[in-house]
Amino acid sequence: MNLVDNKPGYTRSVEPPLFFIMMRFNLKVTLLFLFVIGILTILTLYSFCGSRVKEWGNVNSKSLDVLTTEEIDCEINGDYIIGCRKEGDDVYLPFSFLHRYFEVYGKLATYDGVERFEWSHSYSKVYRPKSKYDPKGVFMYFENYNVEVRDRVKCVSAIEGVPVSTQWESQGYYYPTQIAQFGLSHFSKNLTEPEPRRKMIDDSDRDLGKWIIPSTAKFERIFDNNFNSKILKFITSDSYEEGIRLKMDHVLYFVMSLDLILSGNSSVTITLQNRETKQIYFLHYITSDVWITSQDNNIYHGIGTKRTWKKLTRDLIVDLHKGISFFDKDKSKIKLSRSKMRLTEITLRGSGCIDNLTLSSSEHIQQFYDTAEWFVKHQDKQTGGWPIPVKRKLAPGFQDLQPGWYSSMSQGHAISVLSRAYYHSGGDIRYLTAALLGLKPFKVSSDLGGVRASFLDKYPWYEEYPTQPASFVLNGFIYSLLGLYDLMSIAPLEDGREAEVLFNDGMVSLRRMISLFDMGSVTSYDLRHFTINTAPNLARWDYHATHVNQLLLLSTMDGDSSSSSSSLFKVTAERWIGYMNGKRADHN
Repeated sequence: MNLVDNKPGYTRSVEPPLFFIMMRFNLKVTLLFLFVIGILTILTLYSFCGSRVKEWGNVNSKSLDVLTTEEIDCEINGDYIIGCRKEGDDVYLPFSFLHRYFEVYGKLATYDGVERFEWSHSYSKVYRPKSKYDPKGVFMYFENYNVEVRDRVKCVSAIEGVPVSTQWESQGYYYPTQIAQFGLSHFSKNLTEPEPRRKMIDDSDRDLGKWIIPSTAKFERIFDNNFNSKILKFITSDSYEEGIRLKMDHVLYFVMSLDLILSGNSSVTITLQNRETKQIYFLHYITSDVWITSQDNNIYHGIGTKRTWKKLTRDLIVDLHKGISFFDKDKSKIKLSRSKMRLTEITLRGSGCIDNLTLSSSEHIQQFYDTAEWFVKHQDKQTGGWPIPVKRKLAPGFQDLQPGWYSSMSQGHAISVLSRAYYHSGGDIRYLTAALLGLKPFKVSSDLGGVRASFLDKYPWYEEYPTQPASFVLNGFIYSLLGLYDLMSIAPLEDGREAEVLFNDGMVSLRRMISLFDMGSVTSYDLRHFTINTAPNLARWDYHATHVNQLLLLSTMDGDSSSSSSSLFKVTAERWIGYMNGKRADHN
């Protein structure tokens, strides 16, 4: 250290200590080291990303350069212009346009945190048979059907226990095809679903409900010879307050079943509550011939006016939903999940008797038999048919079908129901008799009120819509063949002969004519392009899938899978499945 003279006006210069010199040196070295590390890191990342860009570039290197994307107008066939995007030499059209223009389908989906776009050419599902078709078992894939929740079902009639259709008439009517599908779906569910779980609420003999009985009401349990057991007999005034009530808090099962007989202005009321919103609804089963009506949160289902015992089986959630949507279609979208509902009260009013009051998870077999009984009761015994009571206009060029017409699909479906009822009941002859009588319209020409048409005066065809001229609808024809096959397989040998002849004749026609429905990229719903010289009526994808499912099922019926008919149906079905995946027939 050097000291400067310590005089006034002079400063003293001191050399910095070695410690500070070393600290400055270490700081520089450290900064230099970090700088080198940073450069190496950048170079490493650059090298890695460059390799990844090369890999991605094998797919589409331009897709990474978003700066090259620009908006561009696309002119569609000289008719109109839509907004598109251009990226290099590629032009991208919005999927919303492709969806409408080419009738293709797509959606964004996320799997394990990765989003992707899923494209499909059709929206329907193919059900491949797991085994040979069994007429005593599941009907096609109808265990997946929920007929009663369809928008075109007004309600399930509490009088008959079958659906009321609004398909072609808004006031409602009984449509045999829809009724049969209801029955076949419940028969199939009975075979594929677990045994129903039940809770007995009151059977008069042992499980006595704790009813709250007003002083003005009469309530007693008496022995009934028809049931060979006790029943609950009641008399109350008509007022709401004077009803006999059974309080409960039930959240498990919502299919109600009971035997009852009501007289006069009497009713059974079920009180339901939404556990989330606390909204309360009242389902009234009343002595009336009105199918359904509603007012605010009160929904009324007529059970008829006849003073006779009946078995009432009701899906309370379906009845509630149909009532809510009866006057307000917007409310039909309200979600009434079973898991969010509770049953809080059952109320008896007027006079009558009940027994075997049960709540269960399902009652499929009872709903199936309600269907079978409807077909026995409402068959025209002269013609053997189940008439359709509304006018049907198929398309310009065809004569309208007037109320009372028959459908081969209705006839075939009904025969499928009755054949299964005959088998399942252990041989109830009423079901077999009705099924055999149902063959009559298959032998009567469509211009004479039957369902039989002829293609080129050679091949018989059973008409779903027996129009003039003939329309040759494919899916309805095959459904009618299934009905004939069910009956010929289940009926005693001699009784089934007629059904067998009709089935074999139809199969010959189908083998000869099936290729006429192939349009090269989809199937045709019918043959109107042949009979009235118009454009083909291309099948929607759900109908196209039905054609595929039907052919796959038919291909299982012959024991020898290599037989000509089985092979033809199998090969055709596979080709039509290809159409659902975007394949097309070859062109020149």
